[in-house]
Amino acid sequence: MRTHNLSRRLFLALLGALWASIAWAENSITVGDFTIHYNAFTTDILTPQVARQFKIQRSRSRAMLTVSVVKTEMVGVPKSVPAEVKAQAANLSGQLKKFEIREIRDGDAVYYIAVFPVANEETLDFTLEVKPAGAPKSYTIHFRKQFFTG
Repeated sequence: MRTHNLSRRLFLALLGALWASIAWAENSITVGDFTIHYNAFTTDILTPQVARQFKIQRSRSRAMLTVSVVKTEMVGVPKSVPAEVKAQAANLSGQLKKFEIREIRDGDAVYYIAVFPVANEETLDFTLEVKPAGAPKSYTIHFRKQFFTG
């Protein structure tokens, strides 16, 4: 039961950060019946319990990429769907960072995370390749994020 509560907390923390990013920065795209949500933020916003449970170092100098996919069903209710997710980023000097994506499942929710180091004022240009289950093809997403760690 305790593990379930901690995974739910991670999900809620990620979902909260994701929804905040959607509201402020429109970090989502809709392609057909699928909406792909994405964000990157420093891990210091995670609670200590959630960070411990999922072995994520809380730090302003560590960031986390999150990706989730929802499909709108016929009745208009979005449903989380699994996907194949690949991600990489390049800083402004052209140095490439490739990410190891972890799938997290919590009940019916599926989301993907990657954790990586960042420097103060570092700007990363992300490239995501996302193929939702049931989609005819994968979709490429580009976005830029600057991190402030100081």
